Amino acid sequence: MPGTLYLCATPIGNLGDMTPRVVETLRDVDMIAAEDTRNSIKLLNHFDIRTSMTSYHEYNKIEKAEYLVEQMRQGKDVALITDAGTPAISDPGEVLVQKCYEAGIPVTSLPGASACITALTLSGLSTRRFCFEAFLPADKKEKAAILEELKEESRTIILYEAPHRLVKTLQELLEALGSRRITLCRELTKKFETVLPTTIEDALLMYADEEPRGEYVLVVEGKSLEQKKVEQRAAWQSMSIEEHMACYERDGIDEKQAMKLVAKDRGVSKRDIYQYFLSK
Repeated sequence: MPGTLYLCATPIGNLGDMTPRVVETLRDVDMIAAEDTRNSIKLLNHFDIRTSMTSYHEYNKIEKAEYLVEQMRQGKDVALITDAGTPAISDPGEVLVQKCYEAGIPVTSLPGASACITALTLSGLSTRRFCFEAFLPADKKEKAAILEELKEESRTIILYEAPHRLVKTLQELLEALGSRRITLCRELTKKFETVLPTTIEDALLMYADEEPRGEYVLVVEGKSLEQKKVEQRAAWQSMSIEEHMACYERDGIDEKQAMKLVAKDRGVSKRDIYQYFLSK
């Protein structure tokens, strides 16, 4: 029988958030795959866990995944941990999970701390619908494409950012999204945890005089559905009625239905659109 891969969430700051189930599992497995063994040894020593570790990180995720899968094929159980939080979330653990499923190896997740969810619940913004973008890409074109998508995103947006890039990212968000509400969270669950509900513009003003410190989670308000409707209506109003009709007719919609849709878009009655064409 093959072994099992255990995805074990570790604290994002406060060691009291380590679950008893994770501690027990880390003691019982044959091997722990850790993002940074030098960092994880402190955690394991704190909980008196003596299981052997091996490194598994962004730069060895392909070849080491093959090695770990082979170990599990031989019946060994492996626990995967990251430096902080839940493995496979903005983390190379997703590669190992994929390799396990391809090899028919069972995978289970032991839930616990997650910075993105912790920040979302603290943000004061809508939690019903949200999207997680993690760190924006370093590549300028790729980043620009994502920011362009986020302009129209109506869900609450969650981003990660390092302190030395925070101001630049806030500037890019302001240019792309305007001065929306934002909650900046840093040092989550730690002694100096900070949660700052503000706006993107005001955050930039604050960091003009204050140096960002610590790892940040940014929770950004999505575009309201009402705002999207206003902008869409403005776009329709900039067109002639003929151009507006043509947009629908190009999609194969018949004239009668197109008139109805145009009237709805422009906030007028279908009769108004009909009378407009009669007068032409």
